[in-house]
Amino acid sequence: METGFEKNGAVTTEREEIFSKAVRAGKRTYFFDVKSTKGNDYYLTITESKKRFGEEGKFFYEKHKLFLYKEDFEKFIDGLNEVVGYIKSNSPSIPVTSQSNVLSDVVFEDLGSK
Repeated sequence: METGFEKNGAVTTEREEIFSKAVRAGKRTYFFDVKSTKGNDYYLTITESKKRFGEEGKFFYEKHKLFLYKEDFEKFIDGLNEVVGYIKSNSPSIPVTSQSNVLSDVVFEDLGSK
């Protein structure tokens, strides 16, 4: 189903979501939305949304959107799996510590004593 609305003087159409999944990840939220073309063919939109603050202290959401069509799913998944596998195998290992331990490991040698 399409809904029409006016944007900058031109009528545009917005596709109704067939299925949607939101994934919250820290300061970002990722939206995975299944939509339908005019010919009833499904495609995927992936939207990254980040809360930002403007100059006047008011917040807004910065969004980046990717359209992925079913003929590209396999290549996209293969590429994503390869890159994620590389990162998991090759990134430097950073030990995970709790917040309470982070400050206790700090050494202030360069401050000297007065």
